[in-house]
Amino acid sequence: MTDTIEDERFVELNYKVIDNKTGDVLVTVDYPIGYVHGVNDVMSEEVTKELYGKKVGDIIEVPIDTRQLYGERDESLVFTDRIENVPEEYRELGMTITMENEKGEPRNFIVTRFDDQTLTIDGNNPLCGRDVTFLLEVLTIREATEEEIELGGAVGADPELNEILERAQ
Repeated sequence: MTDTIEDERFVELNYKVIDNKTGDVLVTVDYPIGYVHGVNDVMSEEVTKELYGKKVGDIIEVPIDTRQLYGERDESLVFTDRIENVPEEYRELGMTITMENEKGEPRNFIVTRFDDQTLTIDGNNPLCGRDVTFLLEVLTIREATEEEIELGGAVGADPELNEILERAQ
């Protein structure tokens, strides 16, 4: 057994996403995110490469090009409508609304603004178009079980990184 991160090792970590321009912390994940290194794509390629060989207690900073992860910001995914056309249950800042396109493919939109006249939703990832740095702390490294390798992560199903990022603002 090794005490460094390598392929097919189960890893748990905490992380923060920091806006490089403002220094603001955009996302904080204080509970451990568990994954099997080199088996799934929960982490971006840049993060996966930087984590390889790290040990428990190591803290790393990885600048991320969000354009590579999410593409360029697409203003056609931003919609504003009159508030009376929007069901009351959607009138909450930060709420995620899942809609389907004409092909039946789901896409998440986040309520980014509303007032007494209009409501705006945005289908871009909240990190899209920002220069960010991931600050990660390695908490656990161990042999992954066969089931974890097959599933790519903890059998208890930790939240996926993309789900967390979609909720960030």
